[in-house]
Amino acid sequence: MSDAPKVTVIIPTKNEAGGIATVVRDVAPYAHEVLVVDGHSTDGTADLARQAGARVVVDNGRGKGAGLRLGIAEASGDILVFIDADGSHDPTSIPSLLAPILQDQADMVVGSRHRGGSDEWHGDLDNYLRSIGGGIITIAINYRWNVRITDALNGFRAIRKPVAAALNLTANDFDIEQQMVTRCLRKGFRVAEVASHESLRKWGHSKLPTYRKGYLFLGRLLLDLIGL
Repeated sequence: MSDAPKVTVIIPTKNEAGGIATVVRDVAPYAHEVLVVDGHSTDGTADLARQAGARVVVDNGRGKGAGLRLGIAEASGDILVFIDADGSHDPTSIPSLLAPILQDQADMVVGSRHRGGSDEWHGDLDNYLRSIGGGIITIAINYRWNVRITDALNGFRAIRKPVAAALNLTANDFDIEQQMVTRCLRKGFRVAEVASHESLRKWGHSKLPTYRKGYLFLGRLLLDLIGL
């Protein structure tokens, strides 16, 4: 329908040449616009994304959060879908993310790995500590705002663009997803979840070192709880 909300899928990237073209092509059936926000890749990621049909903008080099904030500003859609470039998120789940928004039941919808499962959760120390940290953050958010979400940190999510713009997001790094959830709740917007399975990264290397970046999430949690 011509009056149906338009969807922009935003893909943050940095050196994801191994599969960015695949991700762009796989999300295209669900989007009016595919927007790649590139973090100054040196492996040709941006060119491959353009060749696959995406619009590409280059971020300011300050981190994932700054890149997503640029994507929010640049997107032309009424609803924004964020998906990682490493092949871990399933594009066929995009309609499930959109449904509660289209049915006016939510303003933001997060894909929950606790409900859908994750191939990343296996018995090494790095993943164990990451899962404990994410759980502590999610529990604190639930008790602070009297909600019962299960996965505040998953980057696979959808949000109304006017809502995203109203959040006045400031995070420059990987804590952007956490800030997006807490500011939605603080401002009275509706946050929902749907089950979403996470696969192992299919190419490239993780940009999130658990130990070196852990302070970001705990510091962000403190700021969120005191209302800054």
